[in-house]
Amino acid sequence: MKKLLFIAFVGFLLFQCKTPQPTTTQTDSKFTLAKDSIEYDVIVTDIGYDLYLNTIAKPMNFYSQDYYEQKNRLYVPIWNSRVRSTSSKWRNVFEQEIDYDYSINYGLEVNYKLYNYFKFIEYTYKIKLL
Repeated sequence: MKKLLFIAFVGFLLFQCKTPQPTTTQTDSKFTLAKDSIEYDVIVTDIGYDLYLNTIAKPMNFYSQDYYEQKNRLYVPIWNSRVRSTSSKWRNVFEQEIDYDYSINYGLEVNYKLYNYFKFIEYTYKIKLL
């Protein structure tokens, strides 16, 4: 079951590149999709994550994008060091490194989901990452 969690985590920072398209405006959203844009998404298929995100996690706009980026800059290296630590009793939780490039603007939603994934792991497994 834990393998399934991290198989989903493989797609965690799955970069879905959009093919070049003319600029279009989506009426249901508040953004414009520009030509040659790249869309990033966090995909977690652990059933408990969506429940956590919808019930326990604070709303996306509770903190700023800068706040989420700063927290992710702290969490990602700790996460990756635990992945590399094969002697950890939690090696079934920390199975895959996160490729998070600090120079890329992933946007509010991706940073929010990544931050809350760390919080979900702390909440679910009672593990302190920070």
